Amino acid sequence: MNDILPKDQIWWDLVGQAGRRVAELHNFSFIETPLLESAALFEAGIGVNTDIVEKEMFSFRTKGGDTVALRPEGTAPVMRSYFQHQLGYFSSPLKVFYSGPMFRYERPQAGRERQFHQWGVEIIGDGDPVYDAAVILVCLDFFNEVKLKDIQLKINTLGCRVCRPTYRQKLKDYYRLRKSKLCKDCQRRYDKNAFRLLDCKEEECLKMRGGAPIILDYLCQNCNNHFKSLLEIIEDNNVVYEPDSYLVRGLDYYNRTVFQFHHPSSPQELGGGGRYDYLAELLGGRMIPGVGVALGLERIIDAVRGRNANIQPKLGMKIFWVAVGDQAQKSSLKLMGQLRRAGVIVGENLGRKSLRAQLKAVNRAKVKVALIFGQKEVFEGTIIIRDMETGGQETVFLKNLIEEVRKRLR
Repeated sequence: MNDILPKDQIWWDLVGQAGRRVAELHNFSFIETPLLESAALFEAGIGVNTDIVEKEMFSFRTKGGDTVALRPEGTAPVMRSYFQHQLGYFSSPLKVFYSGPMFRYERPQAGRERQFHQWGVEIIGDGDPVYDAAVILVCLDFFNEVKLKDIQLKINTLGCRVCRPTYRQKLKDYYRLRKSKLCKDCQRRYDKNAFRLLDCKEEECLKMRGGAPIILDYLCQNCNNHFKSLLEIIEDNNVVYEPDSYLVRGLDYYNRTVFQFHHPSSPQELGGGGRYDYLAELLGGRMIPGVGVALGLERIIDAVRGRNANIQPKLGMKIFWVAVGDQAQKSSLKLMGQLRRAGVIVGENLGRKSLRAQLKAVNRAKVKVALIFGQKEVFEGTIIIRDMETGGQETVFLKNLIEEVRKRLR
């Protein structure tokens, strides 16, 4: 698990503000669920035979004897909240977005530590493929907002409870004679979760996957119509996509539409999602259709930093206050407070007494303007304004300070 350091905060602010802006433009409301939930929520929703529940969940017993887990993903908690607070009565479909840390005990990899952050959207209460497309489009708007180009969309369908059993059996029939050549994880998955055989990244398993049957040949009419309608909608919106007949997701609750976003700079997907019409039933409720997506913020930040030289996050601090002498130092906090209340971000290093040391701090901060306040200025009611780009400076009265500073920051 990593710290987010001050030097990186500008990038987190950039993607965080972009996510909120895009979500609100698409009329999504913010929801925040607890970091800690009942472990049973994820066991029922994600599936006890998934890698997340079997290997990756941080779970423990409380003093009261309850088994809880740090949330490994955001969709199941949102659905739990949907039932608990009867959110369907307030909006149908419910459109919400979230952003925050998730936790998985897995091998750390590029852009994915054991604590990682996701931004996600969920639409609960309608099974129309137009909402599958809406989720994809909001993600593409997010990528566009952070100036991340060359996004690759891969898309597939997993069918439904009518057509999926037939495909699952065909898949198992194909792998039965090849089972001994599968990796140990896939040998275990064969009986418990055959769809995950298509998701393995081991070289030998990838070779075998090339001849495996594809679900498109076994879809029922309803799933075929749903998938066809979705593709027509995203094509009408000029979205470029790549059909991937072997794309599955690592969570049991997905059905029908599944998709992932990739970028050339990242070895892993930036995020993905799909439809989860049976999740509500898995959690003990009635069937409520839903569709959503989760994007990995660390991976997006890495891609933005590495591939978009045009993005230059603006530092908020443009003014640095320099105080020389005890009296100037004592008077500085009140004057800096006036500037801050006027909306000006002011940096300082008042603990350093010498002018030279404070000017070094000014240079490191790379601000546009330095305000120099010494003993003479205290008695005269003035201050020196220095332009750090040209080196020119001017003395102005303190009563005009806010006006003069704004003039130089335009």
